[in-house]
Amino acid sequence: MNPLFDYLSLFTHIPGEDREAISACARLRDVGEGEVLLQAGKPAREFFFICSGVLKIVTTNEKGVDVVLHFLKEHQFCTILDSLNRGVIAEESIAAACPASLIVFPRADLFRLYDRFPYFKTLIGEITQQALLAKIQARNAYLGEDATTRYRKFLMRQPDIALKVSQADIASYLGVTQQSLSRIRRNIR
Repeated sequence: MNPLFDYLSLFTHIPGEDREAISACARLRDVGEGEVLLQAGKPAREFFFICSGVLKIVTTNEKGVDVVLHFLKEHQFCTILDSLNRGVIAEESIAAACPASLIVFPRADLFRLYDRFPYFKTLIGEITQQALLAKIQARNAYLGEDATTRYRKFLMRQPDIALKVSQADIASYLGVTQQSLSRIRRNIR
């Protein structure tokens, strides 16, 4: 649980007895590349903290093709927030983009922690709010750009992710075919 508490300590002090209660509600999970953590069409029942690796949020377009919407990396939280908070069906899936180690909070346990430690709920809310804003900024950075520029920006903005995930996932995220991405990569070397 140390990666979680090391990260949270950047924002606030969490007393030892609170750490014990929080740790008791979480479990560690290692996942392999491609493992689905939340399937679209089901409600989100878990809240993840990424210790290592990369997760991806995926949707299926009107042609039935999976499209990567967003990547999340080490020291980030991941879930489909509306689904988790309201208990509604998620429209997106969450899967491992590469092998990952996670700290997992089941929904019911997380909500019990929120009731017991209101500051913890506020802290998680503030962190997830900032993450949502960063996600929007990341996506907006690629709008109106040609495929080569989008790829270059991706490499500049998210080089750690580029090194860990498949070229197919990068192509999907950038909205290009794998063949186009291969051609772009050859031309910028």
